[in-house]
Amino acid sequence: MQSARLAVDIGGTFTDLALEHAGRRSTAKVLTTPAAPERGVMEGVRAILRAASLSPGDISIVVHGTTLATNALIERKGARTALVTTQGFRDVLAMGNESRYDQYDLNIVLPEPLVPRYLRLPVPERLDNTGRVLRPLDEAAVRALAPLFQRESVQSIAIGFLHSFVNPAHERRARDILAEALPEIPVSLSSDVSPEMREWERFSTTAANAYVQPLMAGYLRRLETDLHREGVAAPVFLMLSGGGLTTIETACRFPIRLVESGPAGGAIFAAHIARESGLPSVLSFDMGGTTAKVCLIDEFRPQTSRTFEVARIGRFRKGSGLPLRIPVIEMVEIGAGGGSLAHVDALGRIAVGPESAGADPGPACYGRGGTKPAVTDANLVLGRYDPEKFAGGSMALDAAASRTALAAHVGEPLKLAPEMAALGVIEMVDENMANAARVHAIESGKTYAGRTMIAFGGGGPVHGYRVAEKIGIDRVLIPSGAGVGSAIGFLRAPVGYEVVRSLYQRFSTFDVGAVNALLDAMVAEADGIVAQGSFGAPTRQGRIAFMRYVGQGHEIPVALPARTLTQGDVPAIRAEYDAQYSRFYDRPVPGSDVEILSYAVTVATMADAPDSVAVNTQSATATPARTQTVRDTASGEATEWAVFDRASLAPGATLYGPAIVAEDETSTLVGPGWTARIDGRGYIDLTRGGA
Repeated sequence: MQSARLAVDIGGTFTDLALEHAGRRSTAKVLTTPAAPERGVMEGVRAILRAASLSPGDISIVVHGTTLATNALIERKGARTALVTTQGFRDVLAMGNESRYDQYDLNIVLPEPLVPRYLRLPVPERLDNTGRVLRPLDEAAVRALAPLFQRESVQSIAIGFLHSFVNPAHERRARDILAEALPEIPVSLSSDVSPEMREWERFSTTAANAYVQPLMAGYLRRLETDLHREGVAAPVFLMLSGGGLTTIETACRFPIRLVESGPAGGAIFAAHIARESGLPSVLSFDMGGTTAKVCLIDEFRPQTSRTFEVARIGRFRKGSGLPLRIPVIEMVEIGAGGGSLAHVDALGRIAVGPESAGADPGPACYGRGGTKPAVTDANLVLGRYDPEKFAGGSMALDAAASRTALAAHVGEPLKLAPEMAALGVIEMVDENMANAARVHAIESGKTYAGRTMIAFGGGGPVHGYRVAEKIGIDRVLIPSGAGVGSAIGFLRAPVGYEVVRSLYQRFSTFDVGAVNALLDAMVAEADGIVAQGSFGAPTRQGRIAFMRYVGQGHEIPVALPARTLTQGDVPAIRAEYDAQYSRFYDRPVPGSDVEILSYAVTVATMADAPDSVAVNTQSATATPARTQTVRDTASGEATEWAVFDRASLAPGATLYGPAIVAEDETSTLVGPGWTARIDGRGYIDLTRGGA
């Protein structure tokens, strides 16, 4: 029996698979089956095992990521959910924090809560901010809700009480009462899902967890059953939004932590490539079939955050979505993928996305009933794809259908030929992605000077060089397996888990004993979850405290020593806070006390060091397989571009743009003025103006 590791990433258009065994890697890409995602997964599993000449029993571990939870939230296709909350607080989900993402829009539209008001039900109970009981839980009132939930066909229940993050006793008792009366309905507690202060974010996260829990738990259990039926007895792990792996049991309990699992895999993949290649400052550019994601990676670690918004009403507008308080890898994600649809808006401008053709019916060229032009159609009309060799020849593209769709929806309204309509579509989607990258850098207080772009996903290598030109990056790296980069990233991720708890402290009255007791309990909880999948591998531990000056509204994360704290550590931690505050805001505030609101503990398995590869300084022959007529988006001119087969390019091979490097899952465009060289790992290293 061989030990093979399988990763599966379900996207909006394609399901990507990567299989590593005996030092070799196999990849596959199949269309996603939205109605029953597990069908597409199983189709891909069978295909990749055939290609690798392996049997299901050879698989030792399955790592999975999916956008299913995200799509359910965006499309409002989750479970019928009820919220049980403290009397007087039923409208927290609707009121939010009373901020407006556009203060000048008199007709502003705010996101509707996932739970309608008639299912947001208050019960008498009250704790103070220290967790002391001011009013006992009215158990009869909780018990009286059960018939109502049955009558309203409620499928999932969220419980969020005031100050339960300090004392969860009332929430747990309410859960036990409802579980006794309604054992078939899952219950999510805010003290488990997001045990932090700020009730709007906490209630919203808990409601979202409850909203997707039946869907996700059902899907994951069906997938597990189908894998076992196929003969795959290996354990299944899920990719978390924060970049770690967890067990299927934990994923079923907290599915909200999976909302960014696919994009997180891409960021982990880019961070691994950066470490392999010795690039401490990179931009991860992941363009798939439905969305494009950009992420800043410094010192081989992606940026992280504790807040996230999903289902934004205002494009790129913070505050226009549903707030989630979960650990996430921080990135910007826009509706700009191969399946993103193009149209002419009311002002006569070409617009692309965020609507996507998805996998069904897909772009017009797929021949599956789609009639609207997508980015893939525009790329095909510009000559960037060979219609007979797309996806390794597994699906032939219909160029005539692409021309017809572009002419009808873009060309005719603007009196443009299909080729020029396609050029406009590609320039618009490239500019959208470049603009999103610029905004992300500005919001992060960073620049792109000296950064290398790592481009992957089905569309990343196609659009990478042009986006790089627009944002001022002169080097682009295309790793092997780029077309299924997120899936490969799953295989690089550690088994890990983060626990967050609130405990209010001030440095002037810092209680070292209370903090150590809290951190020890958090470490024990995280250790217990990680131990289920670490198989005895060594782990590392990270501790963070979220602090602010007294009276401020936002916290700054400060790293704590991963050991028992002593009173002597307090001045050093305070000094580190002042240093971090100065990094953000130029100088500290002398004489002000600092308050600590919450703590985070992360336990994760240790990452393997990348293999060393000798730098290849020799040159090798690069012989094109054919030529292809391609219309350049910068000049608008159609010329012959040399097409190279990536598998035939040896380390040291150098070629000059304009050219295309083709492979099964994607194609790399080497634009005019760019040089491509194959490095010692087989990666394509693009440099602008290089020779």
